[in-house]
Amino acid sequence: MSEPKSNDPKEVGTTGHEWDGIREWDNPLPRWWLYVFYACIVFAIGYWIAMPAWPTLNGYTKGMLHKSDRAQVVADLAELHKIRGVEGRMLKNASLQQIEADPKLQAYALAVGQSVFGDNCATCHGAGGTGGKGYANLRDDVWLWGGTLEDIQHTIQVGVRSDNPRARSSIMPSFGKDQILPAAQIDDLTEYVVALSGRKADAAAVQRAAPIFQANCVVCHGPAGLGDQTKGAPNLTDKEWLYGSTREDIRGQIWNGRGGVMPTWEARLSPETIKALAVYVHANAVGK
Repeated sequence: MSEPKSNDPKEVGTTGHEWDGIREWDNPLPRWWLYVFYACIVFAIGYWIAMPAWPTLNGYTKGMLHKSDRAQVVADLAELHKIRGVEGRMLKNASLQQIEADPKLQAYALAVGQSVFGDNCATCHGAGGTGGKGYANLRDDVWLWGGTLEDIQHTIQVGVRSDNPRARSSIMPSFGKDQILPAAQIDDLTEYVVALSGRKADAAAVQRAAPIFQANCVVCHGPAGLGDQTKGAPNLTDKEWLYGSTREDIRGQIWNGRGGVMPTWEARLSPETIKALAVYVHANAVGK
């Protein structure tokens, strides 16, 4: 408490508290503070009367103004759907090529696609779509299943290794875990793949692994290791690696045969929304 105008206990009482000879005076609260406090009480009572406030057995008090934030949200959403209705219908009826050829429609698709990507795809692929270890980079124009607008749209629709019966699906054998190949041959295959990507590798190991690669890997990755988008088999000659490019990463992939899962979105997103998302991914990746 602040020091009273008078130190005479007869004029200003104390609270009865005392510590080490220091007494606590019982001064009245400042008037301005009391005025604010009383004004808050009056405002609260007025708010309870005017606005929805108190719960009841069957709902809540509606207030004299009958104002409802929930009703306002519903009205705002209805207005938003009305505004977007024209563009949404145009998006639904236009082909992917027509969307990209129409600057106004493309701008709308990109705006919708960016919002949907942030809500549904950024969790795995990152806010900028650059992916991470085990999650595809969507900005480098390297595609396991094709980078055309139609390819991207189809992948979004059915997913990869999802529960959709039309899902994209590929299987990388677990050559080590399932004991298909001995550890020594997997070590040699690792050197072979390193050599395919243009890096220095053990020449003897590469030579030993050549027939092993032909017998086990060519069917998907091709004789030159260029991959096959119809099978979802990656190109082993470039510098893009889904699970890492170190020898340890490559050996781990050969040994374990990992494969990720991408959800199917055709049951969760409308056709026009999937179109917008495909256009957004294609535009940001400078797709084919």
